[in-house]
Amino acid sequence: MTNIDVTKTHVAKELKHDSPIISCRFDPSGKYVFFGAQDFKVWRWEWNGDAKVELNHNAWVRGIAFHPNGEAVLTAGYDGRLVWWPATAEKPEPIRETQAHDGWARAVAISPDGSLVATAGNDHKVKLWNFADGSLIKELAGHDCHVYNVLFHPDGKSIVSGDLKANLIQWNIESGEQVRKMTAESLCKYDSTFRADIGGFRGLAFDRTGKRLAGSGITEVTNAFAGIGNPAVVVYDWESGELKLQHESKGKLKGVGWGVAFHPDDFVIGISGGGGGGFLLFWKPDSKEEFHQVNLKNNARDLDLAADGLHVVTGHYDRHVRVSKLGVD
Repeated sequence: MTNIDVTKTHVAKELKHDSPIISCRFDPSGKYVFFGAQDFKVWRWEWNGDAKVELNHNAWVRGIAFHPNGEAVLTAGYDGRLVWWPATAEKPEPIRETQAHDGWARAVAISPDGSLVATAGNDHKVKLWNFADGSLIKELAGHDCHVYNVLFHPDGKSIVSGDLKANLIQWNIESGEQVRKMTAESLCKYDSTFRADIGGFRGLAFDRTGKRLAGSGITEVTNAFAGIGNPAVVVYDWESGELKLQHESKGKLKGVGWGVAFHPDDFVIGISGGGGGGFLLFWKPDSKEEFHQVNLKNNARDLDLAADGLHVVTGHYDRHVRVSKLGVD
């Protein structure tokens, strides 16, 4: 990987859409950005140009995942449905769909070998599916609240799921059994005034080796109803399960850490979105506070790092999708 100078990071391309953006992902080739919007659709954008194509999921979609070969994309929406699509078709139509969860299907992930699909939802469940035919393989029960995120470990032997109360559960894929549970207490707070929990794992990411797991969310919450707090990223040593460090914003940005990614050059990228605006944040692996931040003009709601390690896509409430290019030294 070419040495990256994040201080030269800038918005290289942006697309103005007709509706606020909820989610965004690069496809494996990096040619397309797929994004979910509040118009109840997912859109495929060839981001070096302006052309976009709709995938009509007919619901708000937060979960987007690609088969490793790039030929299929799966979407998971607030209607509880999981839908398979041809990723590059001229006019994509569903290949298959299933009612995956009772309530919002919050997240979807595909195994490294492409054979399995994992989903997580508001019904407190994690489910494993056969990618090829959409059949249910296992239902994993262990969370007692909304499950926000799910990921396969790079070795393909286990998955990890993160919930509203900032609990992480590792599951053995073959047996379906719970291996261990970890909790990031700083990423969740019970507000006794509003009688509600706020927080949870809004973003999850493994590094490429699978030795570190990062989870992003909100900390230091002062008002659950208004969602007032500060973005944070916790990093675990995967082998020991030890919480190694909590990254925070030195400027107290007043937002949620909606997404996180490990860069191959060994730094962490996060996104903050909320009352304080939208920011890209960059942390060194041993530092609590970021060493650089980039103002992205508006409340950011999702983040993804391209396979080339040079581009980051973010989705925003102001109806824009922005692709930022990291500077090269």
